[in-house]
Amino acid sequence: MAPGFAFQRESIASADMDLNQLDPFLTAQTKKQGGITSDQAAVIAKFWKNHRMKIHESLINQSRWDNFLKNMNWRVDLKSQSRHVDQINTPVAIVEMELGKNGQESEFLCLEFDEAKLSQMLKKLSEIEDSMTLLTQTT
Repeated sequence: MAPGFAFQRESIASADMDLNQLDPFLTAQTKKQGGITSDQAAVIAKFWKNHRMKIHESLINQSRWDNFLKNMNWRVDLKSQSRHVDQINTPVAIVEMELGKNGQESEFLCLEFDEAKLSQMLKKLSEIEDSMTLLTQTT
């Protein structure tokens, strides 16, 4: 097997190359000093064509944390009990998240946010969204 052969497979998979991208990439690899042969390029192209979706799904599953968000419910309530009288009848957001792994029983996480904490959480989520948008625009 040629040096860097594993790197080439990883490059193809991580870029999730379509067939229009794959041909020029493999052609360039055959022209490199110590690159792959045209027979190896043909085998890689055939393998990628037949297994691209399985490889893509496998990479996503490997990069995902064990638990993922299955469902989320929320409601707004008024506090009826509190240690401090001034907090009674103030609105709170109740958020219930169902977390789970495929094929396993779900776990539930219940959070309560007052207005300030909810605002802080929304600000952090907005920062995450901005980062994701920036990353998707540059790739």
